Amino acid sequence: MAQAATLRPAQIRHLLAVTSATSRYPERDCLVLLLGITWGMRVSEIAQIEVQDVLFPSGAIRSEVSLRAAITKGCRQRSVYFTHPKTVLALECYLNHRISLGMGTELSAERYRGLAPQSCLVLAGKGRKFAMNAKRRINEAGEQVDYLACDSLQSHVTKLYRDAGILGGSSHSGRRTFASNLIEQGTTLKRCSSF
Repeated sequence: MAQAATLRPAQIRHLLAVTSATSRYPERDCLVLLLGITWGMRVSEIAQIEVQDVLFPSGAIRSEVSLRAAITKGCRQRSVYFTHPKTVLALECYLNHRISLGMGTELSAERYRGLAPQSCLVLAGKGRKFAMNAKRRINEAGEQVDYLACDSLQSHVTKLYRDAGILGGSSHSGRRTFASNLIEQGTTLKRCSSF
């Protein structure tokens, strides 16, 4: 199987511009792409992360987000750091979009900006959470591990890359780009808890 493409900065800009101009859900889709590229998140993690994972009750964005073991493919908790300015801006834009449409909101706007804290951060087009599919794999210790995957969001993200004309682009391209950037900065991935 061919490896997913690793993106250069110009390709990332092009991908986001095309997605903003052509996507039916540009606020959500740009955020999803940036979560992969700047956080190294898998699509299944993006589909399951909750509002309370990303926001404090005050509504402020957390700079460090703990991904629960239950939502990671490796079934290990890890942290991601919400420091990239474009990703923070995309999150703000998407949260404002959700609030304006009343997607996953509560009656009181005093906590979590009025969003239901246990609702998924990223929602499907009709305001529902993405469907998850049960999968099974063998881990490094040879043990069978069950996990959830989001096939529909994975296909959608791959389509966003294809629509932007990025050859070899897939839902895993963001993660590969993130890893490549870490290596260029001198980080050893074996020591990096996010891989």
